[in-house]
Amino acid sequence: MKMNVLSRKSASRRRFMAPTMLAFALLQFGALGAATAQAATTEPVVASAQAYTPFGPLKHVNAGLLNVAYAEVGPAEGPVVILLHGWPYDIHSYSEVAPLLAAKGYRVLIPYARGYGDTHFLSDKTLRNGQPAALASDVIDFMDALKIKQAVIGGYDWGARSADIVSALWPERVKALVSVSGYLIGNQAAGKNPLPPKAELQWWYQFYFATERGQAGYEKNRHDFAKLIWQTASPKWAFDDVTYDRSAVALDNPDHVAITIFNYRWRLGMVSGEPQYEALEQQLAKAPSITVPTITMEGDANGAPHPAAEDYAKRFTGKYEYRLINGGIGHNLPQEDPKAFAKAVIDADHL
Repeated sequence: MKMNVLSRKSASRRRFMAPTMLAFALLQFGALGAATAQAATTEPVVASAQAYTPFGPLKHVNAGLLNVAYAEVGPAEGPVVILLHGWPYDIHSYSEVAPLLAAKGYRVLIPYARGYGDTHFLSDKTLRNGQPAALASDVIDFMDALKIKQAVIGGYDWGARSADIVSALWPERVKALVSVSGYLIGNQAAGKNPLPPKAELQWWYQFYFATERGQAGYEKNRHDFAKLIWQTASPKWAFDDVTYDRSAVALDNPDHVAITIFNYRWRLGMVSGEPQYEALEQQLAKAPSITVPTITMEGDANGAPHPAAEDYAKRFTGKYEYRLINGGIGHNLPQEDPKAFAKAVIDADHL
């Protein structure tokens, strides 16, 4: 792997432990996390078909509107890293990143977003809202529920957007940020502007989801649909069926389709957000700067729609680096190159 770095401050190189040591660390810290889980949760760990992961049994906490299922790896007293997954992926994107960070002493938390895995709404009456401000607010609720004042936050795809929003609107809660594809904060007004034809073609599924046929099609074919997205977003990533199926289970969440459809229709202005998020969306519509120490990353073979690095660099006004990860790395960068992503988290923490 080759890595090109444009930085305002050079990051020091750090070695990572050998794979056998990492496996030991994962087991060791996973056991430690399980022993301390109950004090941090409002409900006991729930065993289910989706509740076991390479991280060990999932933990659950009531946070805001949700009962959030999350993995925890690393020492309970370590500095906190929160890793956010994208669509249509899940927490397994970080199955190799987490032990690398745990081996460095970090407490790593990886929550399932609303509409994924074992995360569920506390009330059947709550709107299955997928607007960006709602997803970002879930992160703050999650931190509050676990009494986490500040964390390093990293993400890609929807997870990067939530990480960006939290960093922009609640900078006091973010020690550092790692964002794949950079600045992803958008708004409905901007979404009304047409793009060049090639760019519009990349968003084919957004227009598909704008139709009732698309919603029904995703409901019926979500397994094959999501696999197609994986393939087109990471055209050089030769993932196998076991890897895909392990994550695809998370899409069986009963709220997944509704939240996905809401998200993409909201972007096109086809549905309105909820009133409690309107003030946040107004702030986001101004494209606020991100002041926290940040490393943005991009894979050299990202087949998903994404902005050019030079177009968003000015949005990061604090300590900042951009890293292009070479070697055929696509959209799901943490899973495709976990060492590069873990290194970025550690380096961002020391910017």
